[in-house]
Amino acid sequence: MGWLHFKHKRHIAALIAAVGLTAGLAGCSTNRATGEDTFTAFMSPSEEKKIGAQEHPKMVAEFGGKYDEKDLPSYVNKVGQKLVAVSETPNEKFTFTVLDSPVINAFALPGGYVYITRGLAALASNEAELAGVLAHEIGHVVARHSAQRYSRGMITQILAGGLSAAIGNGAGQIIGTGANAYLKSFSREHELEADMLGIRYITRAGYDPDAMATFLEKLRAHARLQAMLAGRSPDDVDKFDFMATHPRTLDRIQQAHARANVTPAPNPELGTVRYMTAIDGILYGDGPDEGYVRGTQFFHVPLDFTFEVPDGFSMVNQPTAVVARDQNGAQIVFEGAPSARNTRLDTYLRNGFSDRIKLQNIEMIDINGQEAATGSADVSLSSGSSRLRVVVIRHGDAAYQFLFVVPLNQADKYNVALRRTTYSFRPLTRQEQKVHTPLRIKVRAANPEYTLQTFVDDMQVDREPAATFATLNGLSVGQAPAPNALVKVVRH
Repeated sequence: MGWLHFKHKRHIAALIAAVGLTAGLAGCSTNRATGEDTFTAFMSPSEEKKIGAQEHPKMVAEFGGKYDEKDLPSYVNKVGQKLVAVSETPNEKFTFTVLDSPVINAFALPGGYVYITRGLAALASNEAELAGVLAHEIGHVVARHSAQRYSRGMITQILAGGLSAAIGNGAGQIIGTGANAYLKSFSREHELEADMLGIRYITRAGYDPDAMATFLEKLRAHARLQAMLAGRSPDDVDKFDFMATHPRTLDRIQQAHARANVTPAPNPELGTVRYMTAIDGILYGDGPDEGYVRGTQFFHVPLDFTFEVPDGFSMVNQPTAVVARDQNGAQIVFEGAPSARNTRLDTYLRNGFSDRIKLQNIEMIDINGQEAATGSADVSLSSGSSRLRVVVIRHGDAAYQFLFVVPLNQADKYNVALRRTTYSFRPLTRQEQKVHTPLRIKVRAANPEYTLQTFVDDMQVDREPAATFATLNGLSVGQAPAPNALVKVVRH
């Protein structure tokens, strides 16, 4: 129980005895990965499995569903099971899932549920890098970090006098909150331990342990690229960084190497050809069901609409909204308005839009033959006084709304540009429905006659093709791939 001082242990034991909890709750468990004592009294292994099984379908739904194109899921499962076999729990059941999300992410739930996104799969360049990610998440599960963190939080509540709130309804409350709590950031101690275990497992499985460091560099480069695409400084990476929830540095990877105490195989494996074959053709960026950002335009083929934001706005397609911002703090949010579907749109703005914001100057308008309504209000936000204009549009059987938020002292400056965005909303032409298809990863060989520009020209991304090519392939901008190397480009 290294995380508690001795005097705190006596205090906790007294508290637990005073409220009549069982001796089992007061005890420590042995960390099966490290052999050390850890405090896991408030979440048993059976409860971990129950939490994972109950929360698994919710997590799949929240992160875009399962991605099952090609044989990528079976490939990831094969690599994952290979790592489980060399862990301290080789007979424990693990479920590996690829999520249909372009966001770079990986996480695990208690009970052996491990997830990566297709966005992460597109960034990795070999099987060893994928194995490093999976092994890190397996390490969290094997070491029971969720049980440790949950139990620690319960003790904190007990010490604060909130025993009844902490205990609640027992296992039922644990299941209700366990998975959400688990997805929050782990402590530095737990992340370092997961890295140590990850290096141990990939080394035992015959992979090159340096792959964890090379993938970390790719994550950093990707975060810088995303910051740049969003109109921020490349050094302002926290918002876009996978490491914000998995705080790791090269120095800590090296510490983990030392603690892992394993000897690499004489010829450790990268598995580049297998990996590049597995990801050739997978989706890159937004999928067809989410719509596509193409420069300043947004296209949604299944829902049959498009609109355009002003120059100077950086647009991001999020799971529930399309958000565009400029450097002056102006913001455009486009989202569904299901409450407006079966009512007059001006009535919706008056009574259904918000209980807290009362819109003024509400009127019905026509947008390219589609019924619409608009209204505005001056609001106080954390960023300062702002003007909010809402435009709600009936499109087919659905309703959508724009929220335009601009600094109050610059409201007049944005009038014309935001009016153009409003009236740019329209159905797609037949040609647009045909040409707007998803982007995919395509694997190419760097033949000697190809130059770097050959690959950059092959990229069909709207912005920063050279930087995107470099980031996807672990290169510096301007660096050519090695002769005959396999590289990734992005094309329709």
